[in-house]
Amino acid sequence: MEIPSKTIFYLIEKAIKEYRKFALKNIRAQVSDITIDQSLLLAFKQKYPEYSQQEIAELIFKDNASVTRMIESMVGKDYLRREIHAADRRKYDLQITEKGAAVLALIGPVIIANREEALEGISEEALENLETTLQKIITNCLQFQINKHDD
Repeated sequence: MEIPSKTIFYLIEKAIKEYRKFALKNIRAQVSDITIDQSLLLAFKQKYPEYSQQEIAELIFKDNASVTRMIESMVGKDYLRREIHAADRRKYDLQITEKGAAVLALIGPVIIANREEALEGISEEALENLETTLQKIITNCLQFQINKHDD
């Protein structure tokens, strides 16, 4: 068996972790009390205000309990406001507050710059090939999960 650090999956994970550290450092230079995942949650909530907590959790690759904790923290920081759902009192609606919108306005350009810097020197063709390869890995994994489940 090949040692894990010599596999493509190790490199993918390392690239993600290094990018997250790099991105967080730059974001925290603008907003000191936000995490990458919280900024993702805010960005997705802004783009898809109608999405449920569960749908947002799937987009940011977190379980519902983690997202609940993130929301609690963000309500406490006044980035989000929670209101009882009008039709179903067991549910609640989340809205981005003015402070949350201001945070997004501050970190939006940072996020764009982070992406540009991380991808510097990589051609469009290389990025397209990488995207195709990663999509194939995802498809393979999903397909094998389905096949193993059916067995």
